[in-house]
Amino acid sequence: MSSALAQRNAVRLVVPAAPGGAIDVIGRLYAQRMSEILSQTWVVENKAGANNTLGAAFVARAPADGGTFLTNADIQIMARYVMKSVSYDPVADFTPISRFGTSPMVLIGNAAKTPATASELIAAMKAQPTQFAFANSALGAMGHLATESFKRRIGVDALVVTYRGTAPALNDVIGGQTALMVAPLGSALPYIKAGQLRAFAIMGPKRHPNVPDVPTISEAAGLSGLDFMLWYALWAPKGLPEDIVKQVSPAVKTASKDPALVERLAALGVDPVTEDPADFARFIAGEVERSARVAEEAGIRPEQ
Repeated sequence: MSSALAQRNAVRLVVPAAPGGAIDVIGRLYAQRMSEILSQTWVVENKAGANNTLGAAFVARAPADGGTFLTNADIQIMARYVMKSVSYDPVADFTPISRFGTSPMVLIGNAAKTPATASELIAAMKAQPTQFAFANSALGAMGHLATESFKRRIGVDALVVTYRGTAPALNDVIGGQTALMVAPLGSALPYIKAGQLRAFAIMGPKRHPNVPDVPTISEAAGLSGLDFMLWYALWAPKGLPEDIVKQVSPAVKTASKDPALVERLAALGVDPVTEDPADFARFIAGEVERSARVAEEAGIRPEQ
């Protein structure tokens, strides 16, 4: 291990969300394995608030000495397009390490109040657009981007209602207060299995083994290019020394191949990712370009 990293008995892993959510659970799973692989304690510290930006800003200001890392999701990239108060640049102010995993987004609806198939849903939305509002977990979340892109592709200006998190948004779809949602598969899966939610389509290029009978949006409605994957990743402050990067990055890869961790991720609907920092940096560049384009096309403007 590099001397800079070896000198630390503990490393702080900042989770910019409250305990119990997907980001927190995934962060804790990796913190445990990183502690074992690197023979030092990785301690999760929750710094929730402001659409995950408080914790991210804290890490952006932290010393780049291997003592502080950030685990966050796709909102890391999109936040600046929906919030005026973001104080950091998601590319320039961080050192990318790796994604942990991805989870497909799924188009869902209230099982009792929506048509049976995606094609029937689209036809009904075009006929009665005011009857099909979308629930949205947060401004700038992957589901928000997917919803706006789906609306544009089918030519329906449906209402989007933003909630404070995935759970209350799902609850209102289940209860029938809102009709539809593009949600992370892992979050929606129990309710799909229970018959409370109808899964119309996976918003990605392939079906998912957790719901093998649910078609892709391309299969279900002939809509290609609507590929939206929720993702979770690891960053450090900008300027992290390369010798530390070369220790942490392989440790993430090792963790992501651990059978027990893979099984825990699968239960969350998350597929592990193994990639180099350069691969992750290229992925981020593509996400920045797409986020900017979707925000512009959908007329999304910073609100806070």
